[in-house]
Amino acid sequence: MIERLPGYRPPARWLHWITAAAVLLMIPAGLIMTREGIPRPLQDALFLFHKNTGVLLAPVILARIAYRLTHRPPPLPVSVPGWQRRAAGLSHALLYVLLVVMPVSGFVRVRSGGFPIELLDRLGAGPWLAKSERLADIAQGIHAAGAFVLIAVLALHIAAAAQHALIRRDGVWSRMWPVGGS
Repeated sequence: MIERLPGYRPPARWLHWITAAAVLLMIPAGLIMTREGIPRPLQDALFLFHKNTGVLLAPVILARIAYRLTHRPPPLPVSVPGWQRRAAGLSHALLYVLLVVMPVSGFVRVRSGGFPIELLDRLGAGPWLAKSERLADIAQGIHAAGAFVLIAVLALHIAAAAQHALIRRDGVWSRMWPVGGS
């Protein structure tokens, strides 16, 4: 039987799911757009989507972090073992770090590489960084490594959520699901 637990407040839920949807769309776009041999129009469309979604997502991430710092999450049920609580805390902290590192490293990679970010350019926001192949290469390395760490941590996060929803049925899933809950 699913235990009725206090849920996250609606702003936390919506910030979570907006971020999740964007990131889960950006990951395959990022992996595909950098492959050799894909048609140039597809590659261009994926780069446009990836860069500009990152720009749109950045303020959502900042709002999410600000909200999280000012609103404590609801407690986990007492039935969740200590090691799982620690793993959840560590994985959530790592997700927040990666949600900052990825757009910053992507921005630095693109701008120091001398490439446009169309949405920012339309808004009149200058490049903010001088062209530097060395900086672009460092940022690209951070972005690429961060992407694989992000994929791994997201896989763990999704697996844990599924375990709580489908196997344990302990109410943890419903705390963040955007419909229902308290």
